[in-house]
Amino acid sequence: MPKHSQAARVSHRGRRIVEEEQSGARRAEYGKRLIDTLSCSLVGEYGHSYNAKNLRAFRAFYLKFNDFEIWNACVPNLQWTHFRSLLRVEDDDARYWYMREASREMWNSRTLDRNIASQYYYRLLHSPRKDEVVREMRQLTSSMQSDKMEFIKSPVVAEFLGLSTNAAFTESELERAIITHLKEFLLELGKGFAFVAEQQHIRTEQNDYYIDLVFYNYLLKSFVLIDLKTSRLSYQDVGQMDMYLQMYDEFKRTPGDNPSVGIILCSETDGDVARYSTLAKNDQLFAAKYLTYLPTQEQLRHEIEQQKQYFLQQHSEP
Repeated sequence: MPKHSQAARVSHRGRRIVEEEQSGARRAEYGKRLIDTLSCSLVGEYGHSYNAKNLRAFRAFYLKFNDFEIWNACVPNLQWTHFRSLLRVEDDDARYWYMREASREMWNSRTLDRNIASQYYYRLLHSPRKDEVVREMRQLTSSMQSDKMEFIKSPVVAEFLGLSTNAAFTESELERAIITHLKEFLLELGKGFAFVAEQQHIRTEQNDYYIDLVFYNYLLKSFVLIDLKTSRLSYQDVGQMDMYLQMYDEFKRTPGDNPSVGIILCSETDGDVARYSTLAKNDQLFAAKYLTYLPTQEQLRHEIEQQKQYFLQQHSEP
């Protein structure tokens, strides 16, 4: 099975649970006890990503998308957050329609959530005026689709890097893991990203500088610089990225490109730095948190809300 997306890996894990642990049965003989026992064994060996709630989600995902290997080639732009929403849809026809439409129309996960909750599929199916239903949906979700936070994702769920949650690793090791799993990392970043360079060299009259990772986002029409930090965000990190952005726009940006975007990808964000550093003044400069484990739905929701508040602290009106 292709392993270039988080959803593909989840499908593989779900298949293992259903076919190997449950001998292909859709209802385990030992029910909840089997999942809990399996989770205890896996968490000790592989970490929190294999807790009981996640295992149930993996199993449910495989049961509803057991042909995911075929679909994955058709909807490569959908992320695990999309599929979490699709798991709520019991009607097979509706679920596959939402999946195809989300991929074709490039819906972000918030738009998909809203359309599922509002029964968009059924309203469109039974309406004699389908154009009006589509027009209303696009109007109501336009602000969700244009939210810049959708392009600057935080947290970045990077459990596919294979880095331990309990052991320290260096920035070089983090960078090497990203390059090794570049396809997965691009999918996790979101829409429109293409890889440009690793350790891109910029030479000024006085010094040489190296930017960890450089991408281009064709939707933003901007270069995106990423500086990797294995520690909590600091004022020094912000100042360094601010300098990188100014240098990159002077030496590398080409005519027709929008100003470059800088992302400091760190193990933990900091509210004071967000509020009182140049993060609060520079609309092209962001900080984002990465996770080296697959969170539960509740943990992910908490992290997203926390990082959203952090994002607002960075870029609120003075």
